[in-house]
Amino acid sequence: MKRSFLYLSEFHVGDKFITLSRTVTETDVVLFAGITGDNNPIHTDRTYAESLPFKSRIAHGLLGAGIATGLWGRMGLVDGSAIAALSTEWKFVGAIKIGDTIHCEVEVLEAKQSKSKPDRGVLNIQYTILNQDNQVCQVGSMATMLYWAPPEEKE
Repeated sequence: MKRSFLYLSEFHVGDKFITLSRTVTETDVVLFAGITGDNNPIHTDRTYAESLPFKSRIAHGLLGAGIATGLWGRMGLVDGSAIAALSTEWKFVGAIKIGDTIHCEVEVLEAKQSKSKPDRGVLNIQYTILNQDNQVCQVGSMATMLYWAPPEEKE
């Protein structure tokens, strides 16, 4: 059976991937507020949010980041090779509004084999979240430990 995921050795600096799109819904924002306890009125109170510069409620920044990692995950490219998430760095450069349809452009920044454990290494990718108007909403990077190559088969 052919595998659908990639090992770290198969990623190269500059590789780019485009995820599917997803519309951010009222339900997403309400559930995220409930799970996290972040009920800031910029997310939950329409009248209040309309008085602010964005003129409407906006999704939580970390909700956008979570959706981005989910969109990447749905591609299945590291489903059999990922070992652990190591770090993230995220910038919120524009708002994601309820009803926006977002997608991600994902670029490989680094694919480096470990010197101390050569069966694995680190994949560093950059996410750029864009809305339906191709406006950048968020930019972030994530480092993930992956297996370098398929394990050697033992007889």
